[in-house]
Amino acid sequence: MNQDGRHNVTGVILVGGKSRRMGRDKAFLQIAGKTLFERVLEIFRESFDRIVLVGDRAERFAGYGLPVLPDIYPKSALGGLYTALYHAETEYIFVSSCDLPFPNREILLYLCSLRDGFDAVVPKTARGFEPLFALYAKGCLGPIKESLESGNFCAYGYYPRVRVRYVQDEELARLDRDGRSFVNVNTPEEFEKIKEGGSS
Repeated sequence: MNQDGRHNVTGVILVGGKSRRMGRDKAFLQIAGKTLFERVLEIFRESFDRIVLVGDRAERFAGYGLPVLPDIYPKSALGGLYTALYHAETEYIFVSSCDLPFPNREILLYLCSLRDGFDAVVPKTARGFEPLFALYAKGCLGPIKESLESGNFCAYGYYPRVRVRYVQDEELARLDRDGRSFVNVNTPEEFEKIKEGGSS
């Protein structure tokens, strides 16, 4: 990303998840000697001047020297997104969950490069939207707040009310060469399979 991008986009890692199906904190599962959180943080440090964490678990992440913002609207990823946008000193934020095993910096940079003229830049794969590895502008604040206030916590339910650039599979394929960039891990069985499948 060019220097302009580094300055004008804040990197946001959502750390508020409860990992119920996993039975332990997914952020601190390890692949090749690094926790999932550290794997995301590594590509963020390479990409953004400003990085913040969002979630009500400041004590778990105190050792990383990063600001941890408590959720304004707790208990949902959408609330975390709202909190990040509300506090951001930049017009744009790039959001990731803290538990991606194989976060892809090339995709991150590509999504950020498409931001002009849009309120959100979101991957749309065969599995659907990937709202937690995506770019958002402050123009999303109003529609997100309306969704939260109405009790709709879907992370993409407000998309019809903002200008979204959907990035399709075909665009992502050249950057997601091993097809793992959006792999998610929710259960111990899934995690074991991912670990066995490769550690890069």
